[in-house]
Amino acid sequence: MNIVIVEDHLMIRDVIRKVCSSDFGYDVVGETDSGVQAVELILKHRPDAVILDLSLPDMDGFNVADRVLKVIPNLRILMLSSHCDDYTLFRVEKSGVHGFIDKNSNTIEILRDALKAISEGRIYFSQAFQTARMARRSDPRSFIKVLSDWERAILSLIGQGLTDEEIGERLNLSPRTVQTHRSNILRKLDLKGTPKLIAFAVENGFTQIQSRHGSIPVYT
Repeated sequence: MNIVIVEDHLMIRDVIRKVCSSDFGYDVVGETDSGVQAVELILKHRPDAVILDLSLPDMDGFNVADRVLKVIPNLRILMLSSHCDDYTLFRVEKSGVHGFIDKNSNTIEILRDALKAISEGRIYFSQAFQTARMARRSDPRSFIKVLSDWERAILSLIGQGLTDEEIGERLNLSPRTVQTHRSNILRKLDLKGTPKLIAFAVENGFTQIQSRHGSIPVYT
């Protein structure tokens, strides 16, 4: 299996490359710490699989995955992240990738199992991912059940401390419309005031993975 590795931490990328080639027997045909370069490498080499970190300096992993899957729909993608908050894992679930492992608690053996699974056409999602997904789906007050796509997108910007005017400019909405969304989000989450709303956004990961060049994540 030919692999491209996208990871912005040099030491981690070096370890992944060595175990993939020496221990697992895969061919690493490219590696980078840049999302923009990742898209170029993947489209150039057309690998069988990509090991893709979510936190990159120029473009987040979600945007990388979205761009390359549109061109190579049969590409297998295994996402890595140290962020295992609820919103990040929700976005992973919606991204169309084939696996996710968290850097904080998973081992090289887990990486081996995950790569083997996706190489065989299966999926592999870590225990932390599965636990969070089950809790989210069983909670009647989960944000996925009470907030719309637009409200989740706006909440991610509120969590960054943006004003209604700044959010409106980002999303091509009037400040009054943003204010209405803000009020609805507060009501639906049963929160009092913007400071508590910002705290909710931060605690639940709405501000963790943000693309500098990508669009606001809105799912349909």
